[in-house]
Amino acid sequence: MGGPRRLLLVSNSTLHGGGYLGHCQEHIKSFLGEKVKRVLFVPYALHDRDAYARTARAKFESLGYGLDSIHESCDPVEAVRKSEAIFIGGGNTFRLLKALYDNSLIQEIRKRVLEDGIPYMGSSAGTNVATISINTTNDMPIVYPPSLQALGLVPFNINPHYLDPDVKSSHMGETREERIRQYHEEPNTPPVLGLREGAMLLVEGDKATLQGVTGARLFLRGKKPTEHEPGTDFSFLLNDSNFQNL
Repeated sequence: MGGPRRLLLVSNSTLHGGGYLGHCQEHIKSFLGEKVKRVLFVPYALHDRDAYARTARAKFESLGYGLDSIHESCDPVEAVRKSEAIFIGGGNTFRLLKALYDNSLIQEIRKRVLEDGIPYMGSSAGTNVATISINTTNDMPIVYPPSLQALGLVPFNINPHYLDPDVKSSHMGETREERIRQYHEEPNTPPVLGLREGAMLLVEGDKATLQGVTGARLFLRGKKPTEHEPGTDFSFLLNDSNFQNL
């Protein structure tokens, strides 16, 4: 197929008051277009892969796309090689990344997306693994992947489900912003884009645009975080040389 990378990185699968992928279904249709007929679904982030595949299949069929779940294939690598588009769903990021390594899919997915140009969609954990690493996931390490390094489809990290501090809360635990700041206390850590629920990042080649109904918060090492509304051009985040000295 060939062509520039095309990514739709969604913060969450379900938005309060709506159904599965309901808040982003028009974005999905626009992103996949008419050329894609079938989507390869990766349900590794949840334990019950059969039930997860049924949910995803029902949604994508309602949008006019067939869906094959990779866990139903006897050869996951070959399934990736033959795929027209890939969707990795949410769940536990550590479980997901371990399964990608266990099935030798990291380099295969990178090749299909970055070299062959097939569309990649992720939600929640599927968005986490699209980045450099899963260091900024919100999940518990219930299993241990061989590395925290992920697909590296973009040269920065994302924190899905980003939560702003609740000024009325008496909770004394660390805020999401404090945890990201701790991450940036370590040397050579890349930018982190905090995607609130309802937000998503569309990447087309060297252009990245914030979409959805909510905004995002951008964290750069050594700098104050900045607030961004839907429509923001984040293309500069795709040039990793901008951050090598941060």
